[in-house]
Amino acid sequence: MDILISPGSLGGKVNSIASKSVAHRLLILAAFADKTCNIDCSSSSQDIDATIACLKALGAHITHTKTGFRVVPIPKTSRFEPHAQAKLDCGESGSTLRFMLPVAAALGAGASFTGRGRLAQRPLAQLTDALCSHGCNLSEFGNWPLELTGQLQPGNYTLPGNVSSQYVTGLLLAAPLLKGTTEILVSEPFQSEPYVRLTLNALSLFGVECEAGHKQLADGSYRTYRVFGRGTQLTAPETVTVEGDWSNAAFWLVAAAIGKKPISVKQLNLSSAQGDRVILAALSLFGAQVVRGNNTATVGPASLQGIRIDVSNCPDLVPPLAVLGACATGTTRLANAGRLRLKESDRLQTVSATLQALGAQARIETDDLLISGGTALTGGVVDAAGDHRIAMMTAILATQCTGDTLIHGADCVAKSYPHFFEDFALLGGKAQAQEVINAL
Repeated sequence: MDILISPGSLGGKVNSIASKSVAHRLLILAAFADKTCNIDCSSSSQDIDATIACLKALGAHITHTKTGFRVVPIPKTSRFEPHAQAKLDCGESGSTLRFMLPVAAALGAGASFTGRGRLAQRPLAQLTDALCSHGCNLSEFGNWPLELTGQLQPGNYTLPGNVSSQYVTGLLLAAPLLKGTTEILVSEPFQSEPYVRLTLNALSLFGVECEAGHKQLADGSYRTYRVFGRGTQLTAPETVTVEGDWSNAAFWLVAAAIGKKPISVKQLNLSSAQGDRVILAALSLFGAQVVRGNNTATVGPASLQGIRIDVSNCPDLVPPLAVLGACATGTTRLANAGRLRLKESDRLQTVSATLQALGAQARIETDDLLISGGTALTGGVVDAAGDHRIAMMTAILATQCTGDTLIHGADCVAKSYPHFFEDFALLGGKAQAQEVINAL
């Protein structure tokens, strides 16, 4: 689907969508609990649906409710028994693949994984190496299906801290299912560490004992995570709640800073462990007006000044931060953004290309993105490249252009935010599906 965006500032109030990062974790843990668990989750997405489909393939019974999901866990008697190899379709969700692979390995029943888009080209080697050195066998990654046999064993795991934190989360989610103690060492500096804190919070909700600390070895310092696995089911609360998503809320907050009207995003946890909560601090550094209160973040328009910000712990914020940079005076440097090359698109390249297509000045220097603000934004044509965050970034920046902007493949927002353009219209945005335009 193509979307035409016409200029015009956004303003008003909008509810945040549910955090898919939190939803993945809670759904997986609930599927291995001792009793039915209700998960209050205000919205879903293609990525969340992919995790649900994988858990169903392993034997969980998950249904939609008025407030979210009801998870009837995989029967304890069938979890570790050999059965017909499960087929797990991860869609385009890197989180689903990296979380479900260790979890399925812990069961030892075998599984066959498939996916779509760029998923087969996204990094996985350090995780598969760790699994294979602890009792598993895997076919070569890069082509579907990815075949898993063997059973994951507890023990000591070492991972580099400059790759995906999702590898660490996957092992942490699997560790309680193993009979014995598992210790995961992650070399420092540890990028995207806040996402592991989300995992530890989720494990705690389901009664899992986990110790986090530091260790100094001859070759450097490490973050350590020790889980005392019991090989039994987890303890489920009756109900758990998926908090609001800061990664997607950031787009609306940025829209307010570059526009003419304030925007309030409701249903956010202002003390969340989500790393992308730093969008509020970043907005303040740019010069925006930020007000916090009552699970709501409000941002008002202001004169913005370019800044330097290290994005190694918040890579998903680069698209909205790039929008701020394009509308600020002076130069903005988004530093240490190299991991963006491994997202749904080469996001370092597609963010830069999007800015240039709409009239902004941007260039890539090694792993940094430099944006020269203050130039006139003209509008233009942007290919979303199958990347949900590129489509959303384009829509927000297009509101400040002098002409219309056409987004090719804008329906990719369904990966994380299916009703993004509905909320865009709710806030006063002017968006029109291309097929409607052709009919006029």
